Amino acid sequence: MFKYLFICVFVFTAGVVEGQRLQVSENGRFLVTENGEPFFWMADTAWELLHRCNREEAELYLKKRAEQGFNVIQAVALAELDGLNTPNSYGEKPLIENDPDQPNEAYFEHVDYVIRRAKELGLYIALLPTWGDKVNLKSWGTGPVIFNPQKAYAFGQWIGKRYKDEDHIIWVIGGDRNPREDTTDIAIWNQLAEGIAQAAGGYERTLMSFHPQPKEGGGSSTWFHNQKWLDFNMHQTGHCANQGTYNHIAHDYALTPTKPVIDAEPLYEDHPNCFNAKELGHSLPEDIRRIMYWNVFAGAFGQTYGCHDVWQMYLPDREPVNQPLRPWPAALNLPMANQVKHLKHLMLSRPFLSRIPDQTIIVGHQEDNEHYKIATRDIGGRYAMVYLPTGGSCELNLDSLISNQWVTWWYDPRTGLSFKGEKLTKQQPISISAPTQGQGHDWVLIVDDPKASFKIPGTSD
Repeated sequence: MFKYLFICVFVFTAGVVEGQRLQVSENGRFLVTENGEPFFWMADTAWELLHRCNREEAELYLKKRAEQGFNVIQAVALAELDGLNTPNSYGEKPLIENDPDQPNEAYFEHVDYVIRRAKELGLYIALLPTWGDKVNLKSWGTGPVIFNPQKAYAFGQWIGKRYKDEDHIIWVIGGDRNPREDTTDIAIWNQLAEGIAQAAGGYERTLMSFHPQPKEGGGSSTWFHNQKWLDFNMHQTGHCANQGTYNHIAHDYALTPTKPVIDAEPLYEDHPNCFNAKELGHSLPEDIRRIMYWNVFAGAFGQTYGCHDVWQMYLPDREPVNQPLRPWPAALNLPMANQVKHLKHLMLSRPFLSRIPDQTIIVGHQEDNEHYKIATRDIGGRYAMVYLPTGGSCELNLDSLISNQWVTWWYDPRTGLSFKGEKLTKQQPISISAPTQGQGHDWVLIVDDPKASFKIPGTSD
């Protein structure tokens, strides 16, 4: 039935541009470089990179992620896995006597090396100064709790000053903890952020967010949306498949003042579904693709990927966390690590800064399940994209687009390949059918105004 020529897509995109700090776009929805170029956040989660990896291992990891098209690495200075009391590969702990007023220079020289090597490879670093268990042990974590508001501000000043000239750092406060009511948690996080901003050149010179635990509705916005230091909102949507992560993005997208929003910790590849591998197994690539496309089409300015083996830099001689399946070097080439770039390439192949979510394009009621279809379009009506997580058929309302006739493409999220679809003419409703259907057969329909002469979806020229 489908006798079309598949078009191979080879895209090479730049990472860090020398001197190009990232900033919020004029419309408050996206990130851009200082010269106004759109930046699609495609991050990998490497929480233990600065703690567990030596320089050779860091080199292996960073080079591979750069080759795979990632442009942001999320890592922690005072790390999660006994990050204060278990030394790094060179026998160094981050603090002297676990006192944040006494950072260990030898430990941070290694952090310096990894951060600067990332820049040389075209990667931004989303740097968490500390994991959350140094503020709030709550139900898990090894701590110890070392911060109060005063020490948080002082440590923020110290680390902010140390890296104030590193234009490729994005600051992430928090570290997998939601502030508790009737405690100093909120004050501690605010003071850490203010200390960094003060020492690193002020709000105009820092780009900052907050990494929470999963939460109904808002994530970072729940506590910090109106703080001057918070430039964009961040969610952790948890490690279960088939949950409507797009609802979290939509929640923050609707807030005022307008701020960009992203899911910085979705379901990881190789992760036990809902932490229950025995009954639910581990995550599948289609589960992760679905979450990523849902989030971006709902209005997120990019997406973070994570691999359960990699974030903890698991090796057989290390105590595993929640049943990793393989050593981290072997996990670097898992399917989704090589597929997430197709999402970035697709979104950047159309005008990006004018993109909005628009569910009015999808005709009819939908359940919040793995079949949920989602749409995004250009605010000027020049193009639309519809994501069908399990393929199949769909009815569309394209009245929000400016033309009466459109050219279409089908884009394969697994391969980044495109082929031309049928031409559409304005009518009510418009019926479309994906090339295939079923679990793992997700597709994106791209609908273009023929007068716009857009490039092939997923290509850079």
